[in-house]
Amino acid sequence: MVAAADTFRAAAVEQLEEWAKRSGSILIKKEEGADPAAVVYEAIQKTREIGADVLICDTAGRLHNKKYLMDELAKINKVIQKEMIEASKEVLIVLDAETGQNAIMQVKAFKEITDITGIVLTKLDGTSKGGVVLGIVAENQIPIKFIGVGEQVEDMQTFEAQEFLDAML
Repeated sequence: MVAAADTFRAAAVEQLEEWAKRSGSILIKKEEGADPAAVVYEAIQKTREIGADVLICDTAGRLHNKKYLMDELAKINKVIQKEMIEASKEVLIVLDAETGQNAIMQVKAFKEITDITGIVLTKLDGTSKGGVVLGIVAENQIPIKFIGVGEQVEDMQTFEAQEFLDAML
């Protein structure tokens, strides 16, 4: 089950629709501008209804310098904490390997809103190596859990530290 909680950009929902098709997932979405927390709430209800094992909530969080987006992230977090008390939860921040120093500010802002349990480092299929993430991991004690190396479902891979270091060096 996937919740399209980035309701501020129509393109975000379209991208998620494509990924839901590729992965065979059910997508919960609303119209552009809808309350993202309401999308998450509806997705939680549907997850329970059909007995889905996993619910992924995609948010607009990477724009950490937009207060209204961070406020929405806090609201989404409250809905999840209230409605899914019994569930095992992962809060993954997705960092673009091309972002550089801006990623440090993203992590800092996110940590003020929610407890980040892991990092997903994307766009490692290009020339960027995501070196800034080493400092983020060391300073914040947040592990890298997954890497993205392309545009297909199988291109999302479990992070292997030695392979990452070998590629970087």
